[in-house]
Formats: sequence, structure tokens, C-alpha cells
Amino acid sequence: MKKVWFSWSSGKDSAFALYELLKRKDLEVTALFTSMTETFNRVSMHSTREELLDEQARQIDLPIHKVKLPYPCTNAIYTEQMQRLITQAEKEKIDYMAFGDLFLADIKKYRITLLEGSSIKAIFPLWKRDTTQLAQQIIKENFKTIITCVNEKKLDPSYSGRKYTSEYLASLPSEVDPCGENGEFHSYVYAAPMYKEEIKIEIGESITRDGCRYTDIKLRR
Repeated sequence: MKKVWFSWSSGKDSAFALYELLKRKDLEVTALFTSMTETFNRVSMHSTREELLDEQARQIDLPIHKVKLPYPCTNAIYTEQMQRLITQAEKEKIDYMAFGDLFLADIKKYRITLLEGSSIKAIFPLWKRDTTQLAQQIIKENFKTIITCVNEKKLDPSYSGRKYTSEYLASLPSEVDPCGENGEFHSYVYAAPMYKEEIKIEIGESITRDGCRYTDIKLRR
């Protein structure tokens, strides 16, 4: 089987893409990787606490490589840090890096470009999936998800901290993508078919920073 490292964001699209990959007989997912904002010790964009990220990896039973980034982070720094990860992946004889992107062509192109010159290829298991159908499938397949971040320019901040359910989808304005693929919202998956057990969480405070409403999610002790 070909070996794969998977780009793990801690959110629903990423989780469902991994779920799809794990079903394949020709691929072996051997590790996850994610970018983290070192200043806040959280997953970039999703604002997931590191301990919650580690708990996801434990439930999936895969190691996770963390790309630590400063805040703010330039594209040059991000590229440099990712190149280090790619070099490490090559040393470990990884064939593919997989990503959960849906339809943003510029992001797909950027990921492919990052891997140029290496022996690793990019794969996109959810590419061009209909996001309305995908959103419904994520819920139907018992992925339990909570919204951790909302872009206030695209969606009312009250949507942050809510569970991603059929009712949530029905309440979204028509211009908002049901998977949040245009950056409208981000999420954290606390239960999924490939988890050993549900992650117990509690909802903390919400704050606004840089035009986004963030809701803090914590491990329930």
C-alpha cells in the first residue's frame, strides 16, 4: 500500500476526508499533520486547543506532526515550515499528502506547488463534492461537530459555539456554503466513526478577534 500523511485541521471536512481514506485498500494513512499558531498554542484558523487536537489523534490512533507558526505569520514563513515537514515525510518514504479541500482551486494549486520538487504527490479525496450533500452526509454518518469560529463579515457571530446539525444547516443564509468552504466558519469534531470513543467537551467563553468570533472548547475533566 502507498503511505499517506493526512492534513488534519480538527474540523468536519478534514475528519470526513480522513474517514474516506481509511476505507481504501490501496492506501495506508500513517500520520496526521497540522499547522498551529505557537503564540496561542492552538490549531490555526480553527482555534482548537492543543490538548483537544492531541485527544483527536489519540482517538484515531495516529501520530500527529505539528507545524508551529508565529502570529502573525507570513506566507514565506508558512512555506518554509511546510517544506521542512515535506522533507521529513520524504525521509519516511511517504508517497502522498492528502487534503480535505472541496472546491477552492487556488488553495489546491498552492498545495500541489508546495510539493513540487519532492517525491510526494497531493491527493484530494473530497474534491468537487457537492457541499450540500456532503454536509448532510457528515451529519448522517454521526460526525459530531461544534462550530469554533465564525467570520463575522460572512455570518452572524451567534453561529459560533453551536452544534453542526440539520437544524444548523437549515438556518444558514443562502449565500453561506453549508460546509463553510469559503471561510464562513470552522469547527471541531468531537465524535466520529473512526474515533475509539466520543471526546467529552465543554463550551467556554466566546471572544472577537481580527473580525472573527471564536468560541473556546475545552476538554471536560
